[in-house]
Amino acid sequence: MIFALIYKRMKIAIIGTGNVGGALATKWAHKGHEINLGVRDTTRFKGENLLNNPNTQAFSVSEAVQKSEVVVLAVPAVMAVEVTQSLGNTEGKTIIDTMNIVMGRGPAGYSNTCDAILAHTQTRDVVKCFNTTGYNNMLNTVYNGMAIDAFVAGDSAKGRELAITLAKDAGFGDCYAIGGNDKYELMEKFAFFWINLAMFQGQGREIGFKLLKR
Repeated sequence: MIFALIYKRMKIAIIGTGNVGGALATKWAHKGHEINLGVRDTTRFKGENLLNNPNTQAFSVSEAVQKSEVVVLAVPAVMAVEVTQSLGNTEGKTIIDTMNIVMGRGPAGYSNTCDAILAHTQTRDVVKCFNTTGYNNMLNTVYNGMAIDAFVAGDSAKGRELAITLAKDAGFGDCYAIGGNDKYELMEKFAFFWINLAMFQGQGREIGFKLLKR
């Protein structure tokens, strides 16, 4: 719980301002976190409306990273290596990877995007989270009065604690740690399970996962 106390108001760089990045930026900005969008062109980019929240600003990718303690990658998986290389110095920072390799579309030579990130950056604090459900469930986590859950994987204890705190700040009911770096690929398979149900099996995007106990 120490990290949750230290990072009550976090400085978060979000690289990728599409559906997932935009949904997370919206939730965290409303919660009071400082959001630094990393974009190629600060004068014109997808999700410019995110700047309507005073807690959100846009910078170049490397500048957004340098201004932040947490870096969230929310770009297509095929861009994982290219985007990681554009981050600049990540020493002391935590990277949260929201990406998934789906149907073989990902960085060449890697079975998951986190391994690709680790191979091209300085920080070892890399975790995978916010990848197992759709952006619609990030904007609205509640089903019949109950918030769905999130999941996180990675060796970094610091990274796991930050992801858990941010998941709760985004409105998820809980965020469960499922293991270390060896569970990156399992997280992506879990994401494909949701995609399969939602898209290929016709259940639609308005479905989510909740861990129940008794």
